[in-house]
Amino acid sequence: MLVAELKSFYAVARCGTVTRAATQLGVSQPTVTGQLRQLESRYGIELFHRQGRGLRLSDAGQRLMPLVERLMQQESEIEFRLRDASDLREGNLRVGATGPFYIMETVRQYNQRYPGVDLNLTIGNSQSMLAALREYRIDVATSSFELDDPQLYRRRIAADPLCVVVHREHALAARAQLRLADLAPYTLLLREPGSMTRQLTEDALAQAGVTPARVLEIGSRESIRQAVLCNLGLSLIPAREIPAHPHLAALTLADARILMHEYLYCLRERQPVQLIARFLELAPTADDTPSSAPH
Repeated sequence: MLVAELKSFYAVARCGTVTRAATQLGVSQPTVTGQLRQLESRYGIELFHRQGRGLRLSDAGQRLMPLVERLMQQESEIEFRLRDASDLREGNLRVGATGPFYIMETVRQYNQRYPGVDLNLTIGNSQSMLAALREYRIDVATSSFELDDPQLYRRRIAADPLCVVVHREHALAARAQLRLADLAPYTLLLREPGSMTRQLTEDALAQAGVTPARVLEIGSRESIRQAVLCNLGLSLIPAREIPAHPHLAALTLADARILMHEYLYCLRERQPVQLIARFLELAPTADDTPSSAPH
């Protein structure tokens, strides 16, 4: 209420009459008059003296005017900032992803369309990204975990089959296709706990009754790649994440179709926020056909 009264005071002080001030504010003359009277009566002061048909500032009004002028300037600055944020001319969007493979094109489009918005991309496993989202440390997240949570908005953006990746000199590299049982004599390279790729691999092997001769835990997909290049073992990797390299071979599984889905999440309460809503508009929606595995 005080801000509205001060606006009327400011407008009358600048315009000189209640009529012109009301026109400038887009309200009725009685509204302006009433707000001035309320302001004066509440604090027991006189802000204006009548001078003919106009009004001139009293001593108290003159002392108040610079303060109110600064307040109006601050309000204008706040409105400008809010309008800029709404138009995405500034801001900061924090994206958390399990990897760049499914979301980088959306990041590129967003950056191109809204160059005034700063983008931060954090990479981690599925569980850590969802935890960061819930704790407001990121604004949108990709994860391979499918969660049914009323607090989360979810959209599937990709579906990839897992392929067996080996060094070209590995004993299995010459095979056109493999069965899960073929992996038993060899060293299996697994991601860290919390990785959906690891969970899918372990579930598929357990269901098939296959126990690898040895398991090595490798803490990131980049380290998995280097380990395979060093011929330390084999790994199951989603098709789109398999790095192109002349020393790597990607083999399909004949007796199992292990699909990894990738989902885009945000907190449902934050879905209407412009920074987030525009990112969701640009993000893909996966159809029912997963991407093809490389040969």
